[in-house]
Amino acid sequence: MSVLNSLADIAISAMIVIGATFALIGSWGMVRLPTLMERLHGPTKATTLGLGGMLVGSILFFHLAEGTWALHELLISLFLFITAPISANMIAKVHLHQLRVKPENGVLDPVGPAGQPPVPSAGSNWATYEAPHAASAAATSE
Repeated sequence: MSVLNSLADIAISAMIVIGATFALIGSWGMVRLPTLMERLHGPTKATTLGLGGMLVGSILFFHLAEGTWALHELLISLFLFITAPISANMIAKVHLHQLRVKPENGVLDPVGPAGQPPVPSAGSNWATYEAPHAASAAATSE
């Protein structure tokens, strides 16, 4: 029984340490990466994986050490893995809509002039930039 307890402790500790490492790397990336689109990767990829690892460590603790199942960790994981990509997608869409030239650092946005939407490549379109069709309710209400 002692070997089982020590293996459980090692597995729990490993999951928590691995999760904390990913969370630290994701947080550091969010602070250090230069642009918004690059900074999105920190919290949506690494930090989400890190929190998932810590939650798996918590599930292991409650199941192996305490002998009970903890449903709330599974619900937290489900909520986290559903909301992180959706929120990143919304932040990216807002960023695309508010492209600006930043004169303080001399960086010009390569996709178009300030305030203009990016120009889609040939044969594709941006779902967020489509104009209402002539027969739609949005086009007739204007």
